Amino acid sequence: MRIVWCYIVTCIGLFAEMIPVNIVPKVAPHMHIRILDQKELDFDRIQGIRFSEISDLAYDPKSARLYLVSDEGKLFVFRTGLSERIEKLIPIAAAKVRKHNGKQFKKWARDTEGMTLDGEGHLLISFEGKAKIGSFSLERERLGERIKKYTLPSELRDPKSYRSKNKSLEALAWHPKYGILTVAEWPLKKDNKKSQTVYALHGKRWHFRAEPEARSGVSAIEVMDDGNLLVLERSYKGLFEPFVVTLKKVYLDACSHGWCKSRVLVKMNTHKGWNIDNFEGLARVGKDRYLMVSDDNDNFFQKTLLVYFEVKP
Repeated sequence: MRIVWCYIVTCIGLFAEMIPVNIVPKVAPHMHIRILDQKELDFDRIQGIRFSEISDLAYDPKSARLYLVSDEGKLFVFRTGLSERIEKLIPIAAAKVRKHNGKQFKKWARDTEGMTLDGEGHLLISFEGKAKIGSFSLERERLGERIKKYTLPSELRDPKSYRSKNKSLEALAWHPKYGILTVAEWPLKKDNKKSQTVYALHGKRWHFRAEPEARSGVSAIEVMDDGNLLVLERSYKGLFEPFVVTLKKVYLDACSHGWCKSRVLVKMNTHKGWNIDNFEGLARVGKDRYLMVSDDNDNFFQKTLLVYFEVKP
């Protein structure tokens, strides 16, 4: 009996940082996704850096490493094991995101929101506040140090183009055909509030309609196996109003009259039994399989949720 108890205590110590949760209502609605696993991440500090306010994630299938970025300019690296569930998530490194000379970004310029890996395994990060996109080192000694700056399309360079400094380059993805893609959280001032735009850095544009809920903004994008775009939108109007998170597919090669076709995969509404939080990040981790993460806003009453799901054919 003592041996069994020691084994249980050991397991609790290993997996205490991942706590099982359930975000789905008791009566599950029809969805075009299948949820494989759901965890609350309860890490405190990793290599002395506080784990909180996660805004996006990226996955390298070759090394089975998962990268998570905080909107406070903090980068975390985990070793993962993914099968039909999240088998393991072990922190192995952490660093502050820095300029190429190793200097810290100013507080108002380190709002890291979007993240992805390009076709060569380079880590790309987009920023709100002072909108920018850069490539950052994954080397152990230089982890989080900027290697390269990218030139933004002209309409994304001017801070006055955005509806606010906190509504700029929220989402980032890399497409094998179109390269780096980015989306502002809310449409630019010159655009209709329900007209969202996907920007390729080389100049191509795609437009799709934002969800009908008020203040619905894009918080993450990811390229799917068929080359189309998985989009995460969220709508928050206030503490006593429904918080709505939508996952939808935007068909980049099915556009006409300026608009791309889209299809809602699931709509999660707190007033309909969904136990969700502020989902901000997406990463493709396998064929039709993705991870989605939430930002706890460094708030005791919120959680960092990691949801592993599969998009149905």
